[in-house]
Amino acid sequence: MAPQTKVTATPATTAPQSLREYSAEQADGVHAMVPREAMAPAARKLRDNYARVPGAPLFRREFGFYVMDRWKREGHLPADVTAEQLREIFQYDPPGGFSLGGLGWCEAAFCPAFEEKIVEDRGEHEVVQDKAGRHVLCFKGRRSGFMPEYLDHPVKDRRTWEENVKWRLAPNAPGRDSGLPERIGKARAAAAQGLIVTQQVIGGYMYLRSLIGPEQLFYAVYDMPEVLHDCMRSWLALADAVTARHQEQVTFDEIFFGEDICYNHGLLISPEMIAEFIFPYYQQLIANVRSRQIDQSRHLYVNVDTDGDCRPAIDLYARAIGMDVMDPFEVASGCDVVEIGREHPELVMLGGIDKRVLAAGREAIDRELERVLPVMRERGGYVPTCDHGVPEEVAFEDYLHYRRRCVELGG
Repeated sequence: MAPQTKVTATPATTAPQSLREYSAEQADGVHAMVPREAMAPAARKLRDNYARVPGAPLFRREFGFYVMDRWKREGHLPADVTAEQLREIFQYDPPGGFSLGGLGWCEAAFCPAFEEKIVEDRGEHEVVQDKAGRHVLCFKGRRSGFMPEYLDHPVKDRRTWEENVKWRLAPNAPGRDSGLPERIGKARAAAAQGLIVTQQVIGGYMYLRSLIGPEQLFYAVYDMPEVLHDCMRSWLALADAVTARHQEQVTFDEIFFGEDICYNHGLLISPEMIAEFIFPYYQQLIANVRSRQIDQSRHLYVNVDTDGDCRPAIDLYARAIGMDVMDPFEVASGCDVVEIGREHPELVMLGGIDKRVLAAGREAIDRELERVLPVMRERGGYVPTCDHGVPEEVAFEDYLHYRRRCVELGG
């Protein structure tokens, strides 16, 4: 079923022109791509990986960390360690891209957010209402760094959707544009260095799951499909409005959907449900974004992030929305980037290094990296990172060894 309220493209204030119509001075990364020689080295490197250049050096970065507090306690890192210090210690590249926010990540971009408050004291635990309106059971005084238990979600029917939630997604809500000039300034500066400018958006499934809950969403598909479509119409209206504001002054290189639609046995909802409740809204947003690009010659990468076994999603998303970038390929869920890379040579792949191997010692690390990195570097289109946050059981010296081998094998 197509979206029942079509959101048409909002035109950019600067008329798009082709690359040929701009002089070198006007190739500012917004109106036209900056020349390769003017790009920051990290931007050239990451763009080569995105362009799937066979044999190109692999971009050096990490997905994230759950082990940082342990390493600080053990004295390996200062308590106030900076991103610049981590880059030096672990031999990461400087950022090769810049992300524009304003459209959520794991929760919707509510404005205003729900009040964060303690709902119930349970001794060692407490029930907290979070900024997304969910009731979350967590350790007392500790709400991050572990997976909490979600007890309740804000949307239960049309009344709760309209009274408690929908108005928080209004595109013109007071405060919605807070920080916009600063974001745009940083994005234009990044574009001038050739960095990949990404618009980050909460994915449709992640959004609905946050509103309704993963189990309740299955029932909602049958019990209140019109509410789900209204939720997605609000998602589209907000995403279209925010991207239009950004696109008045910036050309996107990538649109990134934080989706998390898979678990260790594949898709969490059926392809038919995705086709009805998610893809039509994605298709409309992507079409609108493309129509507004200041530099109409620019390829727009479509990136989908999902944990779990993503293999059933690859062809599905590639056909429906032109997905050409994916991450993080969780090995424990059956994702082998070498195998998937052979089956999908057109796919840019980020992630795929088994987080469990990092805790298994240096011999295991060597075996994994020697199996993956040379093949994927020869293929092109690959950025190696841990397949999720580096877990707490990983020893600092073993992680250092992992980073040294990544540099040796990745070029």
